[in-house]
Amino acid sequence: MSVDELYTQFDPVFFEKTRLSMMTILYKEGVVSFNRFKKLTGGTDGAVYSHINKLRIAGYVDQKKQIAEERIQTVYSLTESGSEIFKRYLEFLESIVTQKRRKRKWK
Repeated sequence: MSVDELYTQFDPVFFEKTRLSMMTILYKEGVVSFNRFKKLTGGTDGAVYSHINKLRIAGYVDQKKQIAEERIQTVYSLTESGSEIFKRYLEFLESIVTQKRRKRKWK
């Protein structure tokens, strides 16, 4: 699959800056609370909710309630689909870097 073909496969929901940041955070940390998203993205309650909800509707993120420090909090994790699309995104970036390195070697 060429880089151009792979690039056209991504959903615009995934490529918005804040949502891509959220996907990266989830990929790295596994499970992330709503308040952690607020802290890491610098977003307001409404902005964080809006972005995470778009990722949930797209099927990339799962939401659960859990008890932490005697209170209920909402936590998020990548779905199987979300994890797969993020891995494809990383492969896409890697292919760009690899192509660039190959071009430099031959010059």
